[in-house]
Amino acid sequence: MSTKLKIKILLVILLSLLAFILLLPTFVLDLPPWFTKYVYRGALKLGLDLKGGVHLVLKPDFDKALQNQFESYLHDLGNSLKKPGFSFEVQKEGLQAIIKLKDDKGAKYLKDELLKGLKDLTLVSEKRVGDEVHLTLTLSPERISFIQENLVNQVLEVLRNRIDQFGVAEPIITKQGKDKIVVQLPGVKDPERALRVIGQTAQLEFKLVDDEAMQRIDLTSLMNSLLQSGKVKDPENIEEWRNTLRPFLPPDTEFYFLIEKDREKKGLKRIPILLKKETLLTGEYIRNAQVRINPDFNEPYVWVQFNERGAKIFEAITSVNVGKRLAIVLDDVVRSAPVIREKISGGEAQITGSFTIEEAQDLAIVLRAGALPAPVKILSNITIGPSLGRDAIEKGILAGLVGASAVILFTIIYYRVSGVIAVFALLLNIYYLLALLSAFQATLTLPGIAGIILSIGMGVDSNVLIFERMRDEFRIGRTGYSAIFHGYAKAFWTIFDAHLTVLLTSLILFIFGTGPIRGFAVTLSVSIIVNLFTAIFVTKLFYEYYYEKGKSFNLKFMQILTEPNFDFMRWRKFFGILSIILSLIGVAGVVSAFLGKANLGIDFTGGTILYLKTEKEPELDRIREVLAKAGLKEFSLQDVKGEKLILLKFKSEKESLTEEVQRILNVLTSGLPEYKFQVLAKEEIGGVISSELKNKAFYAIIGALIGLILYLTFRFNFYFGLAAGLATFHDVLAVFAIFYLLGKEINLLFITALLTIAGYSLTDTVVIFDRIREVILRGDKLNFISLVNKALNEVLSRTIITTLTTLFGSVALLLFGGVALRDFALALTFGFIVGTYSSIFIASPLLMLFHKGRVPELKPKEEIV
Repeated sequence: MSTKLKIKILLVILLSLLAFILLLPTFVLDLPPWFTKYVYRGALKLGLDLKGGVHLVLKPDFDKALQNQFESYLHDLGNSLKKPGFSFEVQKEGLQAIIKLKDDKGAKYLKDELLKGLKDLTLVSEKRVGDEVHLTLTLSPERISFIQENLVNQVLEVLRNRIDQFGVAEPIITKQGKDKIVVQLPGVKDPERALRVIGQTAQLEFKLVDDEAMQRIDLTSLMNSLLQSGKVKDPENIEEWRNTLRPFLPPDTEFYFLIEKDREKKGLKRIPILLKKETLLTGEYIRNAQVRINPDFNEPYVWVQFNERGAKIFEAITSVNVGKRLAIVLDDVVRSAPVIREKISGGEAQITGSFTIEEAQDLAIVLRAGALPAPVKILSNITIGPSLGRDAIEKGILAGLVGASAVILFTIIYYRVSGVIAVFALLLNIYYLLALLSAFQATLTLPGIAGIILSIGMGVDSNVLIFERMRDEFRIGRTGYSAIFHGYAKAFWTIFDAHLTVLLTSLILFIFGTGPIRGFAVTLSVSIIVNLFTAIFVTKLFYEYYYEKGKSFNLKFMQILTEPNFDFMRWRKFFGILSIILSLIGVAGVVSAFLGKANLGIDFTGGTILYLKTEKEPELDRIREVLAKAGLKEFSLQDVKGEKLILLKFKSEKESLTEEVQRILNVLTSGLPEYKFQVLAKEEIGGVISSELKNKAFYAIIGALIGLILYLTFRFNFYFGLAAGLATFHDVLAVFAIFYLLGKEINLLFITALLTIAGYSLTDTVVIFDRIREVILRGDKLNFISLVNKALNEVLSRTIITTLTTLFGSVALLLFGGVALRDFALALTFGFIVGTYSSIFIASPLLMLFHKGRVPELKPKEEIV
């Protein structure tokens, strides 16, 4: 055996051992501590749809949101009154504030100049008290109504940004009722830390320390006397301290606690401190926040960078307050109060405060994501089962095993020994893929599994391409290993083009997409790279080994068709008209979906969530069956671990919600009386797919289409790229049209199926285009129609075999996958058939149309690198 071959085999063995190490924590839960500490501790994570996770119900504090907004307006008014030099005092109580002005000019300026441009405040009353004019202000009814309507949406977007930066893949964040938010987090290792990130308000303020007041008042003695006299009942309650200390403090001063690390006792200490009430700068001007390490104490701190406006404000603050202390206040706690030594330019600051690394990282996350407009209260915190339902997952696994077995048996029967080699490469492909996903700490969800399904189809297709090329070489007279290695050489660029085209589109989907689209793109990108390695490099090793050992290798393949000669282009007009009709229906369906008139699922429209208590552990498959028989089609079930509680989500209309809930309860009670169902709560829920996510998905798909057209323009010419792009788009529209006509639900599973179909169709089209180029470059004196027909007939066996093997998986899922996965499997089945049809009857005729029937001039693929 040559040294080169030994190195290749050693590489495969080493990669397999590395994959084994990467997958060990996923499949062996009780590993010794030394392994997880020194070797590898990461594990493959499963998403909400496959494993479940944490289910939180949050409620923003509406009253606090109003207070925050009102205080912000008062602060702006105060700054505006200070500029002309008016003397005033603000007395605030709840949502009303009395502004006491020393002269009539100030009152006139406030009414005629400031309040006219500030429609969000209402002047309640005006009266003269001695020499002063007292103006009473409050928030306008319009502003209160606006905050009430938009508070939940604002909090929802901030939470989505925080959770994305925290690293939780594909969470569910949606509205529940009018004033609540549901957050579902998959695979969170530290739920308490996640709760801190979600619940922290992160109101960052910069205020001056009132050192003059602190010199006059002995705070420590005063606080001790108040404690001893019993005027302060709870020394931990800062609001109680503020109310009790207010008579002793100047009107423009507020009481706080400064939290510092006690380096002697190695704990935290609270130091009373007085700050000016005026907020000089807030966290809304932050551009970036990162964790850094203090080299003096080896402790983490948060470095903050302001935007351009914030940097100017910070520079102005530090320039006029040199020698004073500037307190950095986070959520009503003073984290540090350094002395301003000089004017600070550049817009950078440090937040210290005895943080651990995790606390500093979490603070940086919430500062980058932005402050919550109001605190949130966690109403519910439960652990839920998978959103697909445990029963659906078990049936999906069974269907997957049936489909995989069918593919394996067919490949071995059809290609004999070479089929065994192909199956080994396919299993190695999945093995390496799972290991890489574990290494990347990726979260595996159903869209990710769809990417794996597509990659398996591409893996089978790669081997079929190689084997059919070997058959072609035998047909022209080559024998033994000459036919084998020439088959590999000729199939390489076809496989490379098909894989790289899909890889580029998946990378664009990842860059511009979000949520399930990114999950699909990550899995598909990784699997394409792995598939190129296993399908070409690994399988070839077997033949190289036998060749160097001097053993003969006779290829014996079955054959479906021998030298087919169908006139496919004869039917191009008929199928062209059929496809135009399907595409127009698909466009109508897409428009209808965007207008909200199609049969959109809960993911898009929202609906109702029922919390149902049972007297025995619920069996989701039985409950699902009873609901389906009663005609409830669009619903999802999740169980709550150890609580005998299920979450039932379904589409509903506000007008008939009460009747619908009662109907569902009656159906369940009559169908499963032993469960004794009880409705604990019912709430409206919003759609999981926000308008922002829809826009990102749209741009991702458009970007992917442009990317594939550009790449195929480089590898072939512009018309090849355009034809492939239009054919792929046609397939998506055609399947959408079929579902629209059948009245099927358009949900996230369906969108995932469409992405899979697009990838499959694109691969099929590139393979056919590659053969068309090869036939053209042979120089046969035929017209374009005859050349295209010849190319299609040459790859017809490969097309049929690839379609059959991919259909094995989708049909198995359709037959054995259960109700929850049936529509997903149906979309895949239709899509694989439509994808094959379009590669022959749509993409190829489009190619002829764009070239106006003339044979294009093309370069050999080997020359285009």
